[in-house]
Amino acid sequence: MICSKDQIDKGFQLLYYQFIKHAFGLRYSNNLNDTYLRIFFDKLPDTTIKNEQFLNYIYDLQSLPQFIKAKIKIRRQDITEINSHDHVILQCMDIILESMASRLNDLHKVKPYGSRIRGKRTIAKEKLYKHILHRIRDIHSNFNIGNTTRRYPQEIIWISPYRHWKFVPKDFIIDETKYK
Repeated sequence: MICSKDQIDKGFQLLYYQFIKHAFGLRYSNNLNDTYLRIFFDKLPDTTIKNEQFLNYIYDLQSLPQFIKAKIKIRRQDITEINSHDHVILQCMDIILESMASRLNDLHKVKPYGSRIRGKRTIAKEKLYKHILHRIRDIHSNFNIGNTTRRYPQEIIWISPYRHWKFVPKDFIIDETKYK
């Protein structure tokens, strides 16, 4: 797959747009009452103009037929940038994501330069990862963190307790010569 320069420049925004659009099963949430979303992004990594453009794209999600049918509403003032260090829940998410990323990237094995043992934070991240994995496996037995969880029928996607994606484009090809 060949990406245009515009797609490369907006890679972060495109990923998050698709994530918000699909990840939570919002289109399957309900169709009885209006549901208003409040969306908090950690400080966006681009220019003010590009960030405003992105926030407007997120706002426009409510215009999609599947969001209209599910009665998903988004007020522009409910989409905002924040500093995760000022929000306890986002700090917790940062810690959880760091523990998962640490394991996925084999950073749980890293020892500080000149040390025979791993650092306290590295050990803590691995313990948190193992706890999270245990909890996920209560829901999905034999779950592999490097893979996507099973697909759910559309009618229950909103109520599924845990879903996990491995973001891989449909036309992605692995070059086997570059792996062990």
